[in-house]
Amino acid sequence: MSNIEHINEPVSESFRDRIATVDAEGKRKWVYAYKPKGKFYNIRTWLSIFYFIIFFGMPFIQIDGRPLFMFNIPEGKFILFTKIFWPQDFFIFGLTMITFVFFVVLFTAAFGRLFCGWACPQTNFMEMMFRKIEFLILGDAPAQRQLHNAPWTGKKIFKVGLKHIVFYLLSFIIANFFLAYIIGMPALLKIITGPVSEHIVGFASILIFSGVFYGVYAFFREQACTVVCPYGRLQSVLLDKNSMIVAYDYKRGEPRGNFKKATSATQPLGDCIDCFQCVKVCPTGIDIRNGVQMECVGCTACIDACNNVMEKIGKPKGLIRYASENSIANGIPLKYTSRMKFYTLLCGIVLVVLSTILASRKDVDATIIRTPGILYQERGNDSISNLYNIKVVNKTTKNVELQLQLHQLNGKIDIIGKPYVLVPKEGQGSGEFFITLPKSIIKERSSHIKIDLLSNHQKIATLKTNFLGPVND
Repeated sequence: MSNIEHINEPVSESFRDRIATVDAEGKRKWVYAYKPKGKFYNIRTWLSIFYFIIFFGMPFIQIDGRPLFMFNIPEGKFILFTKIFWPQDFFIFGLTMITFVFFVVLFTAAFGRLFCGWACPQTNFMEMMFRKIEFLILGDAPAQRQLHNAPWTGKKIFKVGLKHIVFYLLSFIIANFFLAYIIGMPALLKIITGPVSEHIVGFASILIFSGVFYGVYAFFREQACTVVCPYGRLQSVLLDKNSMIVAYDYKRGEPRGNFKKATSATQPLGDCIDCFQCVKVCPTGIDIRNGVQMECVGCTACIDACNNVMEKIGKPKGLIRYASENSIANGIPLKYTSRMKFYTLLCGIVLVVLSTILASRKDVDATIIRTPGILYQERGNDSISNLYNIKVVNKTTKNVELQLQLHQLNGKIDIIGKPYVLVPKEGQGSGEFFITLPKSIIKERSSHIKIDLLSNHQKIATLKTNFLGPVND
């Protein structure tokens, strides 16, 4: 970090054409954020504890042998609230993604980047875990800056080394749990307890994830929000003047200045005493007084810092607060705009469709087709048979013995090999069978017929197919 400049130092600016953490020469400005103190920070701390309990505890929760969530991309196996989804259910994921996009648009139009500051994994892990550990080991921002500029002594080596060791160990733990969401906790425990030679791919995955998380939280940090995450750049098209944002009340705060140093001859000053406390606590290094900015994640650190200052100088709190541009400029309260109502309607429609599909989704899906390239067969003088293939996907945690019978039709079904099609749990099965019908009921070259699928003599589905036969004159 020797070539990295520092940020959160009192530097006033009226306009900038680059992100706050990069200087005019393109060099990185390292953010030494001060530790926030206040109501919002305390609430975020408690919420982050709840967040971490969920993140680290959920992989251990098993219901009927299934985790609550698993996204096994290599095997194409996804579990949501213990319901398993296969690649055949991809249309459901597509509809879910559409719903998610609509919600992002609606939520941002109404509440700005509230998600980024309160629920985003990057913000929670960086500010509520790694940053706090950094404060604990290295001290607050002034101590960190002083340590950075100090020569390499035994004390500095110990502190910096301890910080990076703890950061990597935490990253290693997070990587293990992240992998648990992909392959499941039982598979992860096998990788952990088994010989490395038997789990080279799994062990390599853990090391790769650990390196990525360590690099992000030890070095990349706020750049993940300003450079990689597209959400900040989308603000310009998702926010309007009625959206809720973390805003500086410029009408009340300007002109800035220290009222203790002002004379009676000078222009009356606003409530902002230009103390730069809001800048010092900002984890992305911006000055919120310059208006809505791409880097702002809505973490409320500047609100707490400003409220503390206002309380000390006897001024009303809320110079920096949750507001909208219109509420600051015109005193108009936050409104539920027509655009937001329209997005709500679209979200409602998509949610209804998605809920209907999920509710009607069957645990056993089957496909029946006539065996290609084979015509009908005559059975004696009065019957015709067709050969069919059946493929079945079992989404339950139990083996299924699937029986077949014709739906309201005289005839019979003969399954080749066994009287049923065996489908393993969370797996796929297939089989071949003949359908034999009397010639007397065959009126067309291709007739539509229905087949009932039964499990334990209970009908679970009815499928349609075609039966090929001669045309009776």
